[in-house]
Amino acid sequence: MYFGEKMNIVLITQDEPFFLAENLRYLLDKIPVHSSVRACVVLSPSPFGRKKSFLSKAMETRKIFGNGFFFYYGIKYILSKFDKRKNVVKVLNDFDIPIIYLEKSINNKVSLGLIQQYKPDLLISILGNEIFKKSLRELPTKGCLNLHTALLPKYRGLMPTFWVLKNNEKQTGVSVFFVDEDIDSGKIVAQRVVEIPNGISQEQLIQITKKIGMQAIIESIEKIEKGNLNTIENNDDEATYYSMPTREDVKDFMKKGKRFY
Repeated sequence: MYFGEKMNIVLITQDEPFFLAENLRYLLDKIPVHSSVRACVVLSPSPFGRKKSFLSKAMETRKIFGNGFFFYYGIKYILSKFDKRKNVVKVLNDFDIPIIYLEKSINNKVSLGLIQQYKPDLLISILGNEIFKKSLRELPTKGCLNLHTALLPKYRGLMPTFWVLKNNEKQTGVSVFFVDEDIDSGKIVAQRVVEIPNGISQEQLIQITKKIGMQAIIESIEKIEKGNLNTIENNDDEATYYSMPTREDVKDFMKKGKRFY
């Protein structure tokens, strides 16, 4: 049973133009009644780091993933600019959620001050693209959650949907966990298994895991509201870690008959 005032949530995400907006709408529409999303930090998309220019990121994408991938997602990116359903900011505006834009690192004192104005009880990162330092993790009273689209402790790191397909896994999943000082290593609050059908593309798997990820976030919020925190150990001894694929990894992915889209 829940007692007390509503739990204040601040989301941390990025302006991702492909998969996020419709799932963010789903999440916001189903936020548990005893919680309130007070604001959302919206970061710039950065698959290769915040310090690189948009052009250098685009060229790096083409170099690693090839022309087909580059043009497919390049066209989708352009079309997303004319499709409000793909617009993260539009979704936030529809729900009257204030947007926090940061000029400095999220760990900077100025950024922390902007977030603190909304008195967060809980931070939830969805596609956050920076390491969260202690000062940020300790800002909310109930901790900081992150969504990872893999069954932790396996497949920590980047692009788990790529790696599970490349490694011919039959199952993957989603994990919502408390952020700690290391990468994808905190205690798990909610976890769901996802079967991987034969012939599924990475794009399809991303769509499936993102939607189930939103459901796992909702489950996690409800657990924290009720104080029902029987967390799952995220055992380092069982962990595997993957970084950004190389061109050779992509060639092997394609050689195995796997598809990006």
